[in-house]
Amino acid sequence: MPKKSPHAATPALKIVEDYSIDHHVYTFEAGKDHFGDHAAAALDVEPERVLKTLVIDLTAGKGPKRKLAVCVIPTTHHLSLKKAAAAHGVPKATMANPHDVSKSSGYIPGGISPLGQKTPLPTVIEETAVLFDTVFISGGRRGLDIELNAEDLAELCQASFADLLVE
Repeated sequence: MPKKSPHAATPALKIVEDYSIDHHVYTFEAGKDHFGDHAAAALDVEPERVLKTLVIDLTAGKGPKRKLAVCVIPTTHHLSLKKAAAAHGVPKATMANPHDVSKSSGYIPGGISPLGQKTPLPTVIEETAVLFDTVFISGGRRGLDIELNAEDLAELCQASFADLLVE
């Protein structure tokens, strides 16, 4: 029986490998909080290149059915919910409940990847990500990051780019 690649251990890694996207995988000690800060330090890269995956609720708390969406932004910045709502075509958005996020994505907070989510969600990536040759996203576990081109990430997520940051 052939051995599985150690990198195919998460759905996110399986996607980049299945689509033969040029990427690199890094593991490091994730810490217990401020995961992006730990990643930037461990990878010795500009912190703006390390992106975090945030899940928002587009129903703004109304109705029994939540409509979730993803925003991918640099870990050095804060998400503008107003800009995120506009990018997703709704009047208002709130941060999603962590339990709903884990249930929808199949990942735990601090290790949520925009790739390989159990329930694929509409995704918008901060437009400044394209300023770098490559960016880093969670590989689906804390302490596991994937380096890839932002445009390849957008293609894999069927994402668009928009200004999402608090000014």
